[in-house]
Amino acid sequence: MGINIRKGLRAVAFPLLSILVALLLGAIIMAVMGFNVGKAYGSLLNGAFGSLNSLSETMIQMVPLLFCALSYAIAYRCGLINLGAEGQLYAGAVCGSIVGAHLSGLPAIIHIPLCIIAGFIGGAVMGCIVGFLKMKFGASELITTIMLNYIVMEFVSFCVTNAPFKDMTPGAAPRMPIVQDSAKLPLIMSGTRLHLGILLALVGILVYYFFMWRTTRGYEMRVIGMNPNAGRYSGMNIRSNSILAMLIAGGFAGIGGTVQIIGLQYFLTEGFSNNFGFSGIAVALLGNTHPLGIAVSSVLFGALNAGGVKMQLLAEVPAAAIYMIQGMIILFAVSRELFRWFGSGGKFITQKLFKSGNKEKGGAAG
Repeated sequence: MGINIRKGLRAVAFPLLSILVALLLGAIIMAVMGFNVGKAYGSLLNGAFGSLNSLSETMIQMVPLLFCALSYAIAYRCGLINLGAEGQLYAGAVCGSIVGAHLSGLPAIIHIPLCIIAGFIGGAVMGCIVGFLKMKFGASELITTIMLNYIVMEFVSFCVTNAPFKDMTPGAAPRMPIVQDSAKLPLIMSGTRLHLGILLALVGILVYYFFMWRTTRGYEMRVIGMNPNAGRYSGMNIRSNSILAMLIAGGFAGIGGTVQIIGLQYFLTEGFSNNFGFSGIAVALLGNTHPLGIAVSSVLFGALNAGGVKMQLLAEVPAAAIYMIQGMIILFAVSRELFRWFGSGGKFITQKLFKSGNKEKGGAAG
């Protein structure tokens, strides 16, 4: 069963509509606060798409967002809520950093895939723990994913400040060792920081689409997500499918963390993530967990992150304005029915007035 084209267009249209409404409300608020809205949004667009370097920064920002959005989406399609992408991202970054820094003498064609596999395993283990606790003991994945986020972040804090994980270079800030040159993702656009991770992210979307809509196991997950009883009565194994969904979900986020390390930062520090895990949830919701919707939403959020820096510098608008706009986008993302209500409201009112008019005419005729 393929993806319906009409659903795909709706998945793309909704993120765009949500962004426009959020920007409109943001403009009103900034105008009331006395900021130059035209200059602010002009700086935002310029910082996101105004030059080759700006465009590359937007794509750099969208890479971890996209992987975290896929992490949420694949669990959501199986009826699970994965709020642990942030922790899974960190777990993948730790594993990818260890493999990238401590394995030497390998060609890049072998070293880079090993880092990515290690990152997938790190995130997958965290996701598998959640799935096992859910299926074995009925533990809510909402709570276990959030709690594991804190556990992983504290573990990262330990790794960057204590042997044998920390960088022992004299005078180095708290961090893990720098990855080997053979583990670094190659740049794909000269004069910019854009790396091969953007292509890996696009491959991730294709893998998500193919697995969920072109394989038997993906079909089972979607059926279980829509109606667990129907899946159970059809002989589908809910337990194994749910654990597998969380495993793959964690793996996607783990790859996002590893790519961020070997493609951009080259070493892991405490707090290296710009809330990519939680922003990825908004990206997935905004895109309705649809491959095309997620792709468009990740570009939009990447543009906000990249352009927000320039908006601060040129228009002197505080960073809180970007967070405010992102917050409103998230609000619309989880309030999809609001748009449907407004869309059907006019039709509903017209029908009521029409019926009321007919009754009055009928009464007068009587």
